[in-house]
Parts: sequence; structure tokens; C-alpha cells
Amino acid sequence: MKSNYKRLGDYIVPVKVRNSELKAKELLGININKYFMSSVANIVGTDLSNYKLVQKNQFACNRMHVGRDYRIPVAVSETEESFMVSPAYDVFEVMDNKVLLPEYLMMWFERAEFDRNAWFYTDADVRGGLAWQAFEDMQLPIPHIDKQREIVKEYNTIQNRISLNQQLIQKLEETAQAIYKQWFVEFEFPDENRKPYKSNGGEMVWNEELQKEIPLGWKLKSLRNIVAIVDNRGKTPPCVEYKTEYPLIEIGAISGDNRVIDIDKCEKYVEEEIYNKWFRSGHPRKKDILFSTVGSLAEMKLYWEQSGVIAQNIVAFRASDKMALYLYQCLKNNKNDLVAYEIGSVQASIKVSQVIEFDILYPSELVTSYFDNLISTLTNLSNAVYKENQKLTEMKGLLLSKLATIEN
Repeated sequence: MKSNYKRLGDYIVPVKVRNSELKAKELLGININKYFMSSVANIVGTDLSNYKLVQKNQFACNRMHVGRDYRIPVAVSETEESFMVSPAYDVFEVMDNKVLLPEYLMMWFERAEFDRNAWFYTDADVRGGLAWQAFEDMQLPIPHIDKQREIVKEYNTIQNRISLNQQLIQKLEETAQAIYKQWFVEFEFPDENRKPYKSNGGEMVWNEELQKEIPLGWKLKSLRNIVAIVDNRGKTPPCVEYKTEYPLIEIGAISGDNRVIDIDKCEKYVEEEIYNKWFRSGHPRKKDILFSTVGSLAEMKLYWEQSGVIAQNIVAFRASDKMALYLYQCLKNNKNDLVAYEIGSVQASIKVSQVIEFDILYPSELVTSYFDNLISTLTNLSNAVYKENQKLTEMKGLLLSKLATIEN
């Protein structure tokens, strides 16, 4: 063990302040990704005076399921307001901030190597608990406080950039949604004079099925008459776990906030020979809308990559090039109606044969072409920012890995 490695328990102290005066109103839990989140526990009628308080720069951790989850949920409070956590959690703080920075300690907790080490020390319980003594006995390098500040500053620079990018992605998504609503709900899309259609006298006609007026020339069409269904005939091709050019796109890759498929979330891959032989109907292409039919129902993302194979619980809706982005936004805005097609079974699922009967407002090709040009720009920018965040996250991981080699 290097000389600057120190026992964690010599630098932290437990904090056992209860919410006895009921001053704290917010109850938080700890996400597996190591940040505080709103608790989903039902606390109606619960005596909250026994819950533990967490103040700024104090940590909370849950040592009960480390062996099961292969991670130890631990987070540090960065807020001025105190809040509650479960009485089963441990709350602790750094003894001396002039010797060990809470931010630096949290960086150490975020390392994958820390979780692996914690898992090694878990007990024989089914859930694999980690004893407090074992937690305190874990060791970490503690360089000079100036070096810690330097490392934390570098880390925060990366993290702040990631946060700003996440805000930008969210803003781009909100912009796309706002444009969709303005054009296809309020019917204020640009007319031939580039003025808002409805408020500038654009002709509207009554639609009996929708029980409202819609622009002249627009109509309702079932999804069946708009898209081609792309799937892999209910099968998943033979896969490998090492990375190839052909990722297998499963439900995990179509979750999250970004509108574009997250290829980096793919954990399985297909070799080139299998890819070339596999059903070509299972090869998605740019602007396909990938849609989950089992588990997390009606999750959907745009496919923006060059190669890949979809898993058996995902189908792709393929519309004409200029219709695809409008259709994606339309389906996303009607997700609750699509989920209503769920059928009762052991695992939640949707029949595609029913989903494709869903009626879509079918605008003029000119309007969807305008929309496609505009939203493609936003989507390309969002995807570029998302990829930058992936690189920044890799940099953050490298910085965390290097903590183990830091000398005084």
C-alpha cells in the first residue's frame, strides 16, 4: 500500500442528528448512481422525528445491498437546506475539511474500483451488507490539501461542462416540442408567405373524427398507412460481448432524455458475417423510429447511426424521409394513448398490430418538409452535444481512475 493511503475511518465521523423538531420536510433517497433523489416511500402516518438529518457537505450511504447491487449508494449534500433520509442510512461527515475535502472524498466514492472493493468486504447475507467497521477500514490516498483542490477543480470543470450540455440538450428538446405544438396543434405553421397559417386566415375545415377544425387538405391516417414495419421476425441474432461495428439495440439503448439512440448503451454486438446474413428487415436506417413493445412500453428514439441490429422486443417505424421527424414528435406526444394498447400478461407488452391502427393527423407534405429541415438541425446539434458529453464522461472516468496513483 502506498504511503499516502489512509484508513477512511480516521478521517470521517458518524452524524446521528434526528429530525426531532420536524424542521426538515423533504425526504430523499440515494440513487444507485450516487446522487440524492426524491424518495418514493409512503410516509403517510409515519413518525418523521426518527429520520436522520443531512446538512451541507455531509454524506449519507446505504450499506444494506452492496453484495446484491455491486455498488454502494453514497452521496454528499451540496444544498444549504437540510433534508431527511431513512433511519437505516448512515450519515457521516469529514472530521477536518482542511485535511480532506468532502468533494475529493466523493470523487473517490464515485470510482468503480471503490465499489468493487466494497463488494469484496460484504457479508454472507443474501443482500450482501457491508459492515460499518469494514467501511471505515477501507483505504484511500489523501494527498496534500492543495493537490486535492487542484484535482477537484479539474473534475468540476468537466462536470460543469457536462451539466451545461445536458441543459442545452433539454432546451433543444423543449424547442422541438414547442415548434411541434405551434405547427400541428395550434396550426400556426408557416404559410406560403412564411406567416402563421391559422391567425393569418388560413382555410380551416371541420373534421368529424377529431371534432375540431383542421387545415384544408389535412386528414387522418392510421399509422398502418404511413409507415413500414421493420423488425427481426421475433428473433435476436447470435451476439458477442466484444465491440464490433454492429451493435445490438435493446430497450436500454432507447431510454434516457436524448432523442437519438444511445449506441454506447449497447452491451452486445453482432459480427459482420452474422450481420450480413441476418434478416435485412432487422437493419434499421437513419430516421427510423425505434419503439419498445415489451417491458418499458412505448419508449421511442430516433435511429441516427449507420449500422446496427434491433432486438426482438423492438420494432422500427419507417416513414418517408420528410415525414419521419414529424411522426416521431407526434408519437412521442401521444405516448399515453399508445401505452393504452398494453395487453395483460406476465410481462407488460404491446401488440404492434394494434398500435399501427392508431390514427395520425396527416399534414401536407410541404409543411412536414419545412418541419423536417428545421428539426433536423436541432437533432444534429443535440446529437453532437450528446456525443461531446460521452467524451467528457470518459475524461471524468479517467480522472477518477488516476486518483489511485496520486502522490503527495
